[in-house]
Amino acid sequence: MAIYKIDTEQIKPLQKTTFSAQNISERENIQRLLRQQIEIISDDTLVIAEEYEGWEGSKRRIDLLCIDKEANLVVVELKRTDDGGHMELQAVRYSAMVSTMTFDQVVDAHTSFLKNIGSDKDAEQEILDFLELDEPNEGSFAQDVRIVLASANFSKELTSAVLWLNEKGVDIRCVKMEPFADGKRILLDIQQVIPLPETADFQIKIRRKKQKEQQSKKERFTLLASGEEFNRLNKRNLMFKIVQVMIENGSNPDNISSRLETKKKNLFVSFNGKLNENQFAEKLMETDSGGVVPKTKRYFCAKNQLFFNDGKTYAMTNQWARETIEAAELLCEGHRDIRFKKEWANFG
Repeated sequence: MAIYKIDTEQIKPLQKTTFSAQNISERENIQRLLRQQIEIISDDTLVIAEEYEGWEGSKRRIDLLCIDKEANLVVVELKRTDDGGHMELQAVRYSAMVSTMTFDQVVDAHTSFLKNIGSDKDAEQEILDFLELDEPNEGSFAQDVRIVLASANFSKELTSAVLWLNEKGVDIRCVKMEPFADGKRILLDIQQVIPLPETADFQIKIRRKKQKEQQSKKERFTLLASGEEFNRLNKRNLMFKIVQVMIENGSNPDNISSRLETKKKNLFVSFNGKLNENQFAEKLMETDSGGVVPKTKRYFCAKNQLFFNDGKTYAMTNQWARETIEAAELLCEGHRDIRFKKEWANFG
């Protein structure tokens, strides 16, 4: 397919070129740039590792290892050639090798990746935020491995193999990245060629249906506190509501923090004075180090979520992972009128 340039005089086809002719390398150029903008070839995807080689007895490396919104691993293989080489065979092999990865192994890989690119993000929290989870769920993590192949073009042998693999239930896609020259500028025509867009739309609908089913299976809790019942709380909101009830009943933030060893230093952030939500947010952002997620998104600091005690205004963290239930149980100890259970369980 040609790409055309329109000016006042004519519609002129751009000259098709190659990555090699433009001195664009696979790893230093294509891979590096796609690492930063993976959504160009794969929507709703988070890059976990680059040049991943986390297995014994093999020196092979995955160009980009990712996860998608359904917590599936995604193997991304890149080529700058016009036939794709044998990338489908490589990708299938890599998929088998990573198929047994656990959540902790993925966190370890992502930790190394973030360190290598100079990022100070917390690997586990970034993955949980991307998946919109409060804590890891090994039972639904990495249940499948998807494959994305991106190349300037693909041979007939490769596309035949991919179509056959798709028929056998392997989720494998081919994304064509064709370079065109416009003077000194290089343009890319990026198209998913397998599966065809109309088929992909159907698959997206099926995937969204599965995603909704997974959403409906996420844990929710009911809290009984001081004669009130709070329903359909996720874990972070369960923690907030427990703390809110405790403070309303006379506890103070320092006493609550002292009961949670792992959160003692960062359960609350506070500033002097009685501040409204806007004033508090302004103070909080003054301490922000410029991460991807602003600090105001990491605390319960809306209008009715701030706490006032001893001349200070407090906000509680909303960053909770695998220790959430243990922390909730610790806070409820000694409070007979505060208890919680999963919604599908009956209170005794």
